[in-house]
Amino acid sequence: QTTSSALKGAIQLGITHTVGSLSTKPERDVLMQDFYVVESIFFPSEGSNLTPAHHYNDFRFKTYAPVAFRYFRELFGIRPDDYLVSCWLDQPLIELSNSGASGSIFYVSSDDEFIIKTVQHKEAEFLQKLLPGYYMNLNQNPRTLLPKFYGLYCVQAGGKNIRIVVMNNLLPRSVKMHLKYDLKGSTYKRRASQKEREKVFPTYKDLDFMQDIPDGLFLDSDMYNALCKTLQRDCLVLQSFKIMDYSLLVAIHNIDLAQREHAIADGTSQTDTRRPAAQKALYSTAMESIQGEARRGGTIETDDQMGGIPARNAKGERLLLYIGIIDVLQSYRFVKKLEHSWKALVHDGDTVSVHRPSFYAERFQRFMCNTAFKKIPLKPSPSKKSRSGTTVPRRS
Repeated sequence: QTTSSALKGAIQLGITHTVGSLSTKPERDVLMQDFYVVESIFFPSEGSNLTPAHHYNDFRFKTYAPVAFRYFRELFGIRPDDYLVSCWLDQPLIELSNSGASGSIFYVSSDDEFIIKTVQHKEAEFLQKLLPGYYMNLNQNPRTLLPKFYGLYCVQAGGKNIRIVVMNNLLPRSVKMHLKYDLKGSTYKRRASQKEREKVFPTYKDLDFMQDIPDGLFLDSDMYNALCKTLQRDCLVLQSFKIMDYSLLVAIHNIDLAQREHAIADGTSQTDTRRPAAQKALYSTAMESIQGEARRGGTIETDDQMGGIPARNAKGERLLLYIGIIDVLQSYRFVKKLEHSWKALVHDGDTVSVHRPSFYAERFQRFMCNTAFKKIPLKPSPSKKSRSGTTVPRRS
């Protein structure tokens, strides 16, 4: 068992070295072979002419597709020095207690920009296979709710391989989230377990959402259309890779509730709860993922939203939504097919969460754009035509 501090130290040393050595290589177009390159460097504890001395055990650090990931980071507006300072040099990584169902360990960089997650061998392998398609997709569409992958690495120490992926952080710690849901659009067994509910910040599921927020979350018309269009596009990409079982993570910051909590706590002015530094990386916030900067000067003042998507609940309270598609490294392999046919015999096949990718994508979008998110109802006008092709006519 590699201790947490040794793992964090190894990650920081390894990434510092790999980003540094990459900066000496000239900028160039990404070539097909770049997706398959693996660079490896040994870090003896006493140091070497390439690596500094450190107080952990010897380890080897592998970097996958360094040139391709450099391109992705640039596309998302992350400069090499930001990447280094943010994650690795100044302060240690912070371990998040709320690990996922997968048993992965999550770290967040001290400035809240990046999440570092341990992944299984199969997931790392799958991500490598996805890279050329991911590259093609991002070139066409950098505004996406899919995870933004910034790097894939492996720490080898004591006969163990620990693979980690660096991604965008969906939930800034500086913003208090009041509710969090993992939504798949499936109702079969989609309720948070008792153990999950006892956590400080539980992640609820589809049936909980339908019970807690039966009317859904209301967005203004443009925002709703932008969100559904982005989801439709992303689902098409996932479907083309035969990926499924992904979720939409939805975290809700209730502005009105936060102000009431603050007033009760110590009577301080309401504004300081909502002025933490916004995230720096381009397209890294939920708001930018669906809209980009086109609306910066428009009706929505993005600085004040701290990257969240403005919405309201049925009571009319002001909310900020932090959303992103998670768990995309599940490919629809034979095991999943088997799992589905077995469950379908026992239960109604259409409500089961494991499904063929095309059905899964369709059901996922339908749930998000009909049940979870809705347009703020406008006053009815005689000729009411739906502008967005992605939505099904809403029941009033």
